Amino acid sequence: MTNIKIVTDSAVALTPEEIEQYDITVVPLTVQIDETVYEDGVTIQRDEFLEKMKVSHSLPKTSQPSIGKFQVVYDEIHKKNPDSEILSLHISSGLSGTVHAAEQAAALTSAKITTFDTLNADRSQAFPVLVAARMAQAGESMATIMAAIEKVRSESRTFLSFTSLDNMVAGGRLSKTSGMIGNLLNIKVGAIVDEKGSVEVVSKGRGMKAIAKFNDEVIAKMQEYSEMMAIGISHAGIPEVAEKMATRLNNIWPNINIVVMSTGPIISTHTGVGALAILYHAR
Repeated sequence: MTNIKIVTDSAVALTPEEIEQYDITVVPLTVQIDETVYEDGVTIQRDEFLEKMKVSHSLPKTSQPSIGKFQVVYDEIHKKNPDSEILSLHISSGLSGTVHAAEQAAALTSAKITTFDTLNADRSQAFPVLVAARMAQAGESMATIMAAIEKVRSESRTFLSFTSLDNMVAGGRLSKTSGMIGNLLNIKVGAIVDEKGSVEVVSKGRGMKAIAKFNDEVIAKMQEYSEMMAIGISHAGIPEVAEKMATRLNNIWPNINIVVMSTGPIISTHTGVGALAILYHAR
């Protein structure tokens, strides 16, 4: 029976129960807020990050784990499980250099490691991680798991809506003039994680009606699929809105356990507080 250990990073949206059940190792990204550096999910939690981001003097900065950090993790797993292989699945290369750091670390250790770019983040990163973890526990081979998660990756989607352009301006993704005009006009934004794994703005409109319309269109698109495999709702500081959306989706897909979570620093630094993400795996 194949013995495969699963590694991912803290950009993923996994519940503590899932991490424990499938023995998943989560390598933390680092987050700098003003002059203080934190380990995501270790020395700072998601809700705490949002509170600190609200009052920070500058936009927080996220950094991928170092090559050395990955090497230590891989060596520790290999030492405890010398006959095992490691499958290391990570946040999109379009959003972070994490998977490249993992690849470089893999070349420096004696462990047998396969890396995988999920081309996504948050719960859409979790979809292939969980499929891989379940299959690993069932004793499937690396080749079989890789074929499965490549399919999951192609079937996973992320849709984001956010209410302020301030973080896009601070992060250099929008000019100050455009951001100022957008905020004055009450412009709201809809975005996707595209096929290359980057955030792409696909919709702009005035007021909350624009976001409602965007989300309606996302749900209509979801209903076009013949099979809905998994759904996640993530948010940046708006739990009531997220729970309301989860209830709406559960009315359509009552048999799916919809995981509602706060989104991590990678997404929330793009969108700012008030963002909502609908993430799903469908075919």
